[in-house]
Amino acid sequence: MDQEEYRRRITSYIKRDNDPEFEPKFEEFKQLCSYVSGGYEDSESFVKLNEHLLKVEGNHKAGFANRIFYLALPPSVFIPVARHAREQCHARGVNRIIVEKPFGKDLDSCRELLKAIKQFWTEDETYRIDHYLGKEMVKNLLVLRFANIATNAAWDKNSISNVQITFKEPFGTEGRGGYFDEFGIIRDIMQNRKSSYLESPHLYFLMSMCVDLLQVLSILTMERPVSFSPEDIRDEKVPLSEAERGACSHGCGRFPGQGVAHHPADYA
Repeated sequence: MDQEEYRRRITSYIKRDNDPEFEPKFEEFKQLCSYVSGGYEDSESFVKLNEHLLKVEGNHKAGFANRIFYLALPPSVFIPVARHAREQCHARGVNRIIVEKPFGKDLDSCRELLKAIKQFWTEDETYRIDHYLGKEMVKNLLVLRFANIATNAAWDKNSISNVQITFKEPFGTEGRGGYFDEFGIIRDIMQNRKSSYLESPHLYFLMSMCVDLLQVLSILTMERPVSFSPEDIRDEKVPLSEAERGACSHGCGRFPGQGVAHHPADYA
């Protein structure tokens, strides 16, 4: 993939309008986007990436770097990429690394990944996220609950009969078959019960490995935090998650669809 193809791909879903200033701004945005190809485990590729970053930063003359390394990558390459990004691309200024779930497959692999990344990146530089929880509708739940006096006052067991959270996508695996074969749909959208709580000061949402639905549940049902700081939100989610753990030991299960034979390993 060359530079032009990369720009075509990342701009293909941008909606155009009739604003006369749109096209010039659109072209300006495209020129700010660049692509450098390389291997995940090839140190020379990261040297080349760093050279490109220095060139980009030189054009802005800020005097210091502000770099974010976003690892939306296969989990099997998190560690080598984190290592090379630190060794070849860490610059004077602000450096951050973002790891998108799944953060391991179980408690042991989660701890192994944590330990490996901490060899190269400090906790203050490390962010663990799920892009789904960054959606406006999910983030707005906090405002809907705690900034709205009328809603907040009625948000309790006396006024709400039940809560139903539905997860639907209008498409299939879309080329992600290998990923789902390795990690499974349960780990992708539910929080694994064997995972550990990662107490990062930058976890706006309490992250584990696969957190979508139970994180939405925690936002809906947790007590009001002291503030909206990451630490205070996390502190309110921890006791709720422990309560969920106890409830699911009695009343939760996984059920196959009707008329389909399933092997227990399908739900691991």
